[in-house]
Amino acid sequence: MSFPIILVNRLTKFFGTISKSLCYLFHFIFPKKRFEIPKISKPILPSNKTTKIPKIIWQTNYTNSVSLPVYLNYLFNRLMSLSYEYRYVSTEDRLQYMKTNASKEVSDAFEQLTDGASQADFWRVFVLNDIGGIYMDIDAHLVWPLSKIIKEDDTEIFLLNKQHFTNYFIASQKNNPVLEKSISIIVQNIKNKTLDGGVYSLTGPMVINKAIGNSNVNHRYYKITCIQGSFTNEYFQYIDKPRGKWTHAKNEDLIKKAKKI
Repeated sequence: MSFPIILVNRLTKFFGTISKSLCYLFHFIFPKKRFEIPKISKPILPSNKTTKIPKIIWQTNYTNSVSLPVYLNYLFNRLMSLSYEYRYVSTEDRLQYMKTNASKEVSDAFEQLTDGASQADFWRVFVLNDIGGIYMDIDAHLVWPLSKIIKEDDTEIFLLNKQHFTNYFIASQKNNPVLEKSISIIVQNIKNKTLDGGVYSLTGPMVINKAIGNSNVNHRYYKITCIQGSFTNEYFQYIDKPRGKWTHAKNEDLIKKAKKI
């Protein structure tokens, strides 16, 4: 494992923890102050280097008007991805994108989901399979420049943590077999109302793991790629939506009860 990357990982966690602590004071003094993440940010330093994985970073959240820690997390990611375009997609825009670009079966399944995180799970695999790029959760951040992580001939990068593949970071070109299979699994989970495992199994990381199965996929370890929670936490991410995190959602409420598909 590369020592320079691990060093950056540790330093980022250290400074992130300090800034997070100071942000409690900042938001105590300025409780209503919010910072706007742009919906589109062009590459800061465009590069002629071409990659099979499109140079687009995708993120989504219930709002782009965020607390200071979430905004600092965004700024750090932009620093680590100077040659990449950034696109923020809102809850409403996710729905519109699915209605416009997905088949009726997939779009109808998406509309059955009630939880924002579960919708984001579904949308990320669809948009990456449809357009390609790099998806990161709003609280995730790179630990090394993206231009150094993604090689010219890479067609995919899945993230491996201590237990399994996760879905808070996925990089892929369009038409990826794993993502296509993930979409099919999610649709069937929704149709069959597979709720026992909650969001985690319905649309989340367990779907990616099931889709990968015993396949040999290009992957990286999370510590040298992308980690979560250095700059922000649940309180700051959901500062205007208390108990909005997916962990608070009841399994039986994850799918609409009235409409059937």
